[in-house]
Amino acid sequence: MTHLSGPAGTTGGARTPTPSSRLFGTLTDGTKVHIWSLANGGTRLKVLSWGGVVQSLELPDRHGHHADVSAGLDTIEDYATRSPYFGALIGRYGNRVAQGRFTLDGESHQLSVNDGVNSLHGGTQGFDKRVWDVEPFTEGSDVGLHLSRTSVDGEMGYPGTLRVKVTYTLTDRGDWRIDYEATTDRATVVNLTSHVYWNLGGAGTGTVEDHELEIAASRYTPTDAGLIPTGELASVSGTPFDFREAKPIGRDLRTGHPQLLAAQGFDHNWILDKGITAEPEHVATLRDPRSGRTLKIASTEPGLQFYSGNFLDGTLTGTSGRTYRQGDALCLETQHFPDSPNHPSFPSTVLRPGQTYRTTTVHSFGA
Repeated sequence: MTHLSGPAGTTGGARTPTPSSRLFGTLTDGTKVHIWSLANGGTRLKVLSWGGVVQSLELPDRHGHHADVSAGLDTIEDYATRSPYFGALIGRYGNRVAQGRFTLDGESHQLSVNDGVNSLHGGTQGFDKRVWDVEPFTEGSDVGLHLSRTSVDGEMGYPGTLRVKVTYTLTDRGDWRIDYEATTDRATVVNLTSHVYWNLGGAGTGTVEDHELEIAASRYTPTDAGLIPTGELASVSGTPFDFREAKPIGRDLRTGHPQLLAAQGFDHNWILDKGITAEPEHVATLRDPRSGRTLKIASTEPGLQFYSGNFLDGTLTGTSGRTYRQGDALCLETQHFPDSPNHPSFPSTVLRPGQTYRTTTVHSFGA
C-alpha cells in the first residue's frame, strides 16, 4: 500500500523560531522524556517524546483569547499508566484487529491483545508507549518536529522491521499538518493515526455535545458487540450517523439506536466519500458555537473514526485541574478501516518491501 502525498510546503517570509525542549519527566527505567514547545500562526503546540503525544494545543477564540483544546495530563506517570491515548501517535495499527489475529501471504500472526479479546491501537506497548527520537526544524515560515523510531520485527506480534517517520508541522497560517511515512523489510500491515481528544471550548470545560460536526461520508461500518466491523458498508441516511450536514453531536446521541447502545455512544468508522486521495481533501468540520473556534480536517485517508469520549469516567484530572467525564472530549481519527487485515473487501493496509507508506492529515483552525 503506497499513499502519495507531498512534503510540508514552505510559504516564505520571516523564519520562525526553532522549537524548544525541556525535561518533562523520567520513566521508571530511567529514560528521560522531553516536552517540545512550538508556535506559529496563532497555534501553540506542546509535544512529548513519549508516544509523540500532543500534550496541549492552544488556539484563540473569536475574541483572540487562547485556550488549550486538547485533553492532556500533567505527569509522565499518568501518561505511562493511565492515559486513554490522550494526544497519542498510534501504531502499528490504529483501531481494532479482531482476536488480535490476521493472516498475510498464508502466514498467521498473533498480535498483542489489550481490548478484551481484541488488539487495540497496536497492543499493550504500541507506538503511544514508546519514546521517539525528535528532531526540530524550520523550513521557510513553517516550524515542526520530525519524530522517528524503528519497530523491530515481531514487536507486539507484527511482522517486519518497520522504520517510521512522522512529521508534525505548524504553518504560518496556524495549520497543524501530520505527514506519516514508513518502510518495511517484510510484508506487514500498517495503519497510523493521531488520537487527540478535542474540546474546542477548552479542555476540561465540560461537554462537547453542543459542538457541531459535519463528516463528508454517506456510509459507515457497523460493528459487533466488541466494536469490530461486521463487514457491512451501511448507509447513514435516516440514522444518527448522518453528519453530512452539520449538527450538534448530542442531537441523536440518546435515540436508542442499537449501534449507539453497544458502543455507549459514537465509536465508529465513517467511509469517506472521497476515498483514498493523493493529496489531503476535506473530510470533516467541527465547530464550537460558544467560543467560535472551528477545526477543519483534510486527509488522504479513506476513513474517519469519530469517538464521542464514551469511556471517559471522571477518574483522570487534566492539565486544567478538572476531571474528564463522559462526553467531555471527542476524537476524529483519520485512518484506514478497523480490522482491515481480516476484511479483503476493505481498502488494503498491507505494506511490502520496496513500498513506502505515506499519508497526510491537515488540521486547519479558525474562529
